[in-house]
Amino acid sequence: QVQLAESGGGLVQAGDSLRLSCTASGRFFSNYGVGWFRQAQGKEREFVAFIRWNGVRTSYAASVKDRFTISRDNAKNTVFLQMNSLQAEDTAVYYCGLSSTLDGGPSPRVYDSWGQGTQVIVSS
Repeated sequence: QVQLAESGGGLVQAGDSLRLSCTASGRFFSNYGVGWFRQAQGKEREFVAFIRWNGVRTSYAASVKDRFTISRDNAKNTVFLQMNSLQAEDTAVYYCGLSSTLDGGPSPRVYDSWGQGTQVIVSS
């Protein structure tokens, strides 16, 4: 059984940067895609980005493209989300999910393991 743990969230000002980490233990992490999602208060969980098992393919939501970068270090069982030029609209709890396949996708149904989330608050 895999366990995921997100870290790196916090309170920042608009325009600042944060780097989130998602560290996995258990299942052979490097064989699977990983996605980042976020959920703002009162809203549904929404897709942010995903990365293929080998890091070759990535995809982003339009709202974060050109500001966020997803990457992974399979030797450390960790996926990162570098978030630049943060905006108040980015405030949410951020979750990472481990895909059941080599790839990922924008639907939460692709992912069968989730972390507990890390809170990001961006003040304007």
